[in-house]
Parts: sequence; structure tokens; C-alpha cells
Amino acid sequence: MSFKIILPYLTIFANFIFLLVGLMNLSSIIFKFRCFCTKYIKDWVLFLNLIIVFTATIGSLYYSEILQYAPCKLCWYQRIFMYPQVFLYWLAIILKDKNIVRYTLVLSVLGAPLAFYHYALQRGWATGASCSAVGYSLDCSQQFIMNFNYVTIPFMAFSAFMLTALFSAIYLFKKQPK
Repeated sequence: MSFKIILPYLTIFANFIFLLVGLMNLSSIIFKFRCFCTKYIKDWVLFLNLIIVFTATIGSLYYSEILQYAPCKLCWYQRIFMYPQVFLYWLAIILKDKNIVRYTLVLSVLGAPLAFYHYALQRGWATGASCSAVGYSLDCSQQFIMNFNYVTIPFMAFSAFMLTALFSAIYLFKKQPK
């Protein structure tokens, strides 16, 4: 199976996890499972988020360097918020320092609306100046891929930002279950 096919499936999986964990934290019906998931996320937040941001980083490099999809200006801005997280999480794991989650949460919270805006441009929901108008970039509304009738490259980035933000918020703001 090609990496190009795996990434959209991973995005669907990330969307499912985001909805599942998000709904669990709103519902009291499944309290025990929620406590298990919350404890698991709190214990493994560095590894979970590292897997997410590493996959997103490798995916974006795969699309730009292997498949030769030139990144637009908004793609570069999203990379500014995603790429450093890989190194920050690696360092945090080595130093066993979960405080990094406070700082990477900010990167994800800033990157998510940017990625969603980029997605909205591609879907025609938003208008803005064409990235190609700045001279060196492709048009930000250009779609290189469209899987499942909604998964594009910016949507993959949006999903990664949202999932890492959710896991980080659970780590920082949820009380440890008993």
C-alpha cells in the first residue's frame, strides 16, 4: 500500500479518535472508559503527540519531496507550527519533561486555524488573495489530493493539530482519574 493512500486513512483514524475522545469527555455515560483513556493520554501524551507530529511532518515532506507537490505559502506557515514540535517532543521524551506540552499546545492552537483556513480556501468556503500573487508560491486553493471527498493536505494538517491540541489539553486540564 502506498504512503499516499495511508495518509488519508490515518487522517480518518485521527478524526475518529478526536471525536471519540472529545465526546467521551462530554458524556458521563461512559465514565470508566473515559477515565481509562484520560489516564492513558496523561501517561503517554509525549509519545502520542510525537507520533502524530512526526507522521504529519514525514507526510508533508513525502508530498513535497517525493511526489514533488510544491508547498504554497500557507503550507509553509503550517510547517512552521508543525515541524518544531517533532524536535520538542523528542527532547521532552529524552529529558522526561512533560512541561513541553504547555508550549506545543500553543503551536497546535495557532496552526489549526491556519490549516482550516487553507482548507476553506481549497473548498471554496473562503476567499483571499491568491498565494501566487506574492510571486514565488503556488495558489493556496490548488488541491493536489482529495480523498473520501473531503481529505486534502491542509485537512490532514488540521487533523494533526487538533488531535495534538486535544491530547495536550487533556493532559493539562483534566484531573487524574482514580
